[in-house]
Amino acid sequence: MLKILFLFPSEYMAEFARPVLADLCPEIIVDHCQPSKTLEVVARYMAKGVGIVGARGGINQVLLENKVDIPVVDIPVTAFDSIKAVTRARSLGKNIAVLALSQMVEGIQFLASSLGIAVTQYTVTHNQDYDKAVREAVANGAEVIVGGVLATEAAKRLGVANSLLQLGEESLLRAAREALRLQEALDLESAKSDLFRVVMNASREGILVIDEAGIITGANGAAGEIFKGRALPGRSIAQIIPQLGRGGKKVVPQSPEQFLVSVGKETLVCDAVPIRRDKKVYGAVFTFQQTSRIQQMEAMIREGLYARGHVARFRFSDIIGDGEAVRKAVELAGDYAETNSGVLILGETGTGKEVFAQSIHNASKRASGPFVAVNCAAIPTQLLESELFGYVGGAFTGASKEGKPGLFEVAHGGTIFLDEVAEMDYANQSRLLRFCQERVVVRLGSYKVVPVDVRIIAATNKNLEEFVRGNKFRDDLYHRLNVLRLTLPPLRERGSDIRLYAEAFLRQFAEDSGRSLSLSPGAVRILEQYSWPGNVRECQNVMERVAARLKNGAVTAALLEEMLGPQLRFPPAAPCLADALPRKTAPSPRANRQTREILAALEASKGNHGEAANALGIDRSTLYRRMKRLGLEY
Repeated sequence: MLKILFLFPSEYMAEFARPVLADLCPEIIVDHCQPSKTLEVVARYMAKGVGIVGARGGINQVLLENKVDIPVVDIPVTAFDSIKAVTRARSLGKNIAVLALSQMVEGIQFLASSLGIAVTQYTVTHNQDYDKAVREAVANGAEVIVGGVLATEAAKRLGVANSLLQLGEESLLRAAREALRLQEALDLESAKSDLFRVVMNASREGILVIDEAGIITGANGAAGEIFKGRALPGRSIAQIIPQLGRGGKKVVPQSPEQFLVSVGKETLVCDAVPIRRDKKVYGAVFTFQQTSRIQQMEAMIREGLYARGHVARFRFSDIIGDGEAVRKAVELAGDYAETNSGVLILGETGTGKEVFAQSIHNASKRASGPFVAVNCAAIPTQLLESELFGYVGGAFTGASKEGKPGLFEVAHGGTIFLDEVAEMDYANQSRLLRFCQERVVVRLGSYKVVPVDVRIIAATNKNLEEFVRGNKFRDDLYHRLNVLRLTLPPLRERGSDIRLYAEAFLRQFAEDSGRSLSLSPGAVRILEQYSWPGNVRECQNVMERVAARLKNGAVTAALLEEMLGPQLRFPPAAPCLADALPRKTAPSPRANRQTREILAALEASKGNHGEAANALGIDRSTLYRRMKRLGLEY
């Protein structure tokens, strides 16, 4: 695992940071040095396994200017830190000069002016003569210097009042969390790269086999291409790779070895693996890989898995809610995760269908495999087939010469999530049905059959049964997808969980700016009464708007109503069951089956349309349409 170093320009800052960072992650290393010693100190720590550095001010600038070969996390100076420094300076003198790097005090003049404090800003660099800069500021009338460690130390030497831009706990923790997230991503990337190298070794781009005397007994075509113009079988491996046998090095390795080999202008990675039987070495296998090819493939893994998002981030523990509806959904989804069958997730837009899909994947035996999410409505119909099933080079105008694997192939060994599956056209539904039956893909323009091991999780906010009846969705495909069914309740039916969602989002947005926000009882009532047509996604957006407006304190009902704006609407009060029954008809032997089912569900739910719809396995909107068609007034 890559180690994390937080480097500060003073011992005082390092001592402040140690206990704060230790509470978050005891493994984070904390040290201090002058900016001029930054590269020397960082190089020493890199040799000990440090792969991420957190820094601020001059140290950060030195690392960025010299383009060190590890990620650098900036420790920001927050608005609160700037205000504290300027306010402290105001108590020491009237004319204030700010001497700091531009990225450290961005917006400080605006913040100071909003407090009625005038400041003059001087932009400096880490290698500047700070004594000269302080003298210049004093000559221009400055009485107090505000800045980082170098600026305030220069002011102290010259006897000028000063106020340090101190290190804030919030900015420190924010940078540390970012470093930990980066550490996790880099470790995962490193693991993927290691896995890739194993696969490359198995492909054996170039292979030389030697006997116990070091004589080449076999070579593949790739090895012949690498060592052009040389007869390989029958020759000593030491003649082909002169560095073998030098310095007491054995020609036949006794344990796995890896080293670089130069062939002409090409540098190759050579892996030597002994052939053992009954603890005796009978020869070895040498495999050769082009370093340029390794770098290209590692870059492809980074782009393919991270940039395209083929990793599931959510788990069941991330799902908010302790109400019965959510608890039952999570429990059922957990049971589904233990199987390998397909899952059909039903729910309105914004109810968290992909969160449940990712959680099922991460709780399953396929968790180490890819999670490929496909929005069937976002890909044009004419491109959906090639995206899902891939194509060979030249399959159609504009196709890549190398061809491209489809998303089903990319998801091999993992899970593919087909969101908005109801929007798929009939032709692609047929292709999907064939895959569900055969578990093989045939790329566009090819006849080659490629077996694929993948679990399908589909989702939609439409009523697929109605789509089937309207000939918009294949009946046979519907039954293939609808093996395990999971219906997610809309937010308006989650009761007290609505408050939990709102508080979680509010806390998230407030923490980003170092504030403390809460919900008033009146605001909670508005949240629980509102219909939330956009569900969880709408709740998140509303809380982001609230956090942007409110600086600190409790969110009032008035502010929440203002944020909800013109779309503010509440579901109608549930009518009594008598009003839900038909005015001119009542259940009778002649009543049709659908009417009897609806009335029975309403009776059992005491007139609650949401519970009745769930009992019938349909959406609330579908229940309303059927009641209207059957003359059931409500």
